[in-house]
Amino acid sequence: QFHPSSVESFRVNMGISRDSLHKRRRTGGKQPRWHKKRKYELGRQPSMTKLAPNADVRPVRVRGGNTKFRALRLDAGNFSWGSESVTRKTRLLDVSYNASNNDLVRTQTLVKNCVIQVDAAPFRAWYKRHYGEDIIYLTKKGKGMEPEAPVKRSASVAAKIAKRNENHKVDVNLLDQFATGRLYACVTSRPGQCGRCDGYILEGTELQFYVKKMQKKKSKA
Repeated sequence: QFHPSSVESFRVNMGISRDSLHKRRRTGGKQPRWHKKRKYELGRQPSMTKLAPNADVRPVRVRGGNTKFRALRLDAGNFSWGSESVTRKTRLLDVSYNASNNDLVRTQTLVKNCVIQVDAAPFRAWYKRHYGEDIIYLTKKGKGMEPEAPVKRSASVAAKIAKRNENHKVDVNLLDQFATGRLYACVTSRPGQCGRCDGYILEGTELQFYVKKMQKKKSKA
């Protein structure tokens, strides 16, 4: 005789599966379930990594004795400035855009390919050392500021910096962000799989594309 409690026990024992036997064929026909669930088809709960202080990364033992690193909270990562070929560790400040789901922006969830804001200070410090001047003076905000006192350098270092500055330009949209102290960046790592939040600084047409997308969302709201 069938008893309702058996349904409850079945629900408790149901696991997350990544199989495709439950899906229909391309023609629309149903597939016969010709085998039960397999260990290699299992799925796990999504990590839903949050942008928050007190980073928390947990090791997970997976198939083959390997280890994945499940990040539950992260607040920093390595980001690359592609046009300058430089990478710096910087703080994560805000989740700004996610093409797949607005709730992931509202809940400050870090996933691959989301657009976030990072602290510009490490890149600003590198630029000052590499090009001999603060990048803030190239922005609209910095043009009215008083210049810093000249730093004493050897002739060889001064020549090296002068050569670096020849025909060197920074994207105007990127300069506007340096003025605010925040840079838009795209996450390329998978925080729930490798326990890191790394990516690259947005520049050029890609930056323009995402800025337009974010402005559209703000206007709708």
